[in-house]
Amino acid sequence: MTHRYVYGVMNDDPVEFETDAVGGADRVYTVSHRRLNAVVSDIDTTDPEETDEDAQRHDDVLREIMNRDGGRTIVPMQFGMAFENDRALKNVLRGARPAFRRAINDIEGREELGLKIVREEDAEVDTDALEEAVADELESIAAQSVPNDLFSDRLVLNRSYLVDRDEREAFDEAIADLEDEYDDLMFRYTGPFAPYSFVDVKIGAQQ
Repeated sequence: MTHRYVYGVMNDDPVEFETDAVGGADRVYTVSHRRLNAVVSDIDTTDPEETDEDAQRHDDVLREIMNRDGGRTIVPMQFGMAFENDRALKNVLRGARPAFRRAINDIEGREELGLKIVREEDAEVDTDALEEAVADELESIAAQSVPNDLFSDRLVLNRSYLVDRDEREAFDEAIADLEDEYDDLMFRYTGPFAPYSFVDVKIGAQQ
């Protein structure tokens, strides 16, 4: 028996395409409830193991959706959401429909970008001044931003930004200006990603 592995939920037109998907699947398609479309593939378990390869495939499918038709909006699910069948999945979509609609409105036409700033081993950095300079450059362009963990003592800033696709060029230029100004720091600018950091939709236990 095959189950439904969920990558994310959108309210765009249904999709179907061939790709390397989670759990060895080779096709991605949509399961619909009203105007919501869950992007899924078939899988033989409701408890998939998160290997590096499958985590990458999960992200690649989301990126493929985001890049289709000039840019689509999808509420991403964390790795591992799998349901017994279409009915179980549609029941969840029905119950979480208001939350999904709100999340889609919040991220419509936007993507997540990440910035990490790393100091050299013995460098002294005025963290408050740096954070203020970064905020001055980026916060007026981004729709939202959130801080992430400083998981290393050399990591002086780690933030995710939700940016309109139309503002991407301006955001790129602002990052470049910061790099020029702080050429003694290492800037790690990543993305675009599905906006994981800016949605918080709980779709219940796997069924």
